[in-house]
Amino acid sequence: MPIAPPAVKTLFKQQGWTLRSGEMLRAGLHPRTIAALAKTGTIERLARGLYRWSDAPVASDPDLVIVARKIPKGVVCLVSALAIHGLTTQIPHAVHLALPRTARVPVLAHPPVEFHLVAPAIHAAGVTTIDVSGTAVRVYSPEKTLADCFRFRNQIGMDVVLEALRAYRSRRAADLQQVLEFARICRVETSMRPYLEAAT
Repeated sequence: MPIAPPAVKTLFKQQGWTLRSGEMLRAGLHPRTIAALAKTGTIERLARGLYRWSDAPVASDPDLVIVARKIPKGVVCLVSALAIHGLTTQIPHAVHLALPRTARVPVLAHPPVEFHLVAPAIHAAGVTTIDVSGTAVRVYSPEKTLADCFRFRNQIGMDVVLEALRAYRSRRAADLQQVLEFARICRVETSMRPYLEAAT
């Protein structure tokens, strides 16, 4: 049964104002209706197969929304996660995204994404969800992010890691034992422990 036009806006609102074309088709929208909505400017194409309601509130971080909707198995990591948690002064030039080693790496024209393929156990550990303009975005916890950053310290720079450790340590809720637990999962506990002990 075709979906009524007023219900289309409700459908978009329920999903944080962004929908994939497959979700619209499953909800009962005909492909011609989707094309007509795009042509009239009611919805705008963010990426291939991803649409946003045109007069919806502006997303606080549209790149994260696009990545979360297009790559639901991905988890925001490294410098992007540090920025979300307020643990760095760095501005990420791409969204850093972790995927399981066995996953197929998708191709996105926009936004720029740096993929990091990791073991399934490392990928699954420390995942939290934040709300970005009505869209659930998977991101690693601050503690897991620190362990990941130490693991990839040669790629992101030791200065970024040390800045993040200092910023985390200055927080009242800092839990260095949890950081060490994630360091063990990421197989960097032995090399990371001296830096954590120096921070105490």
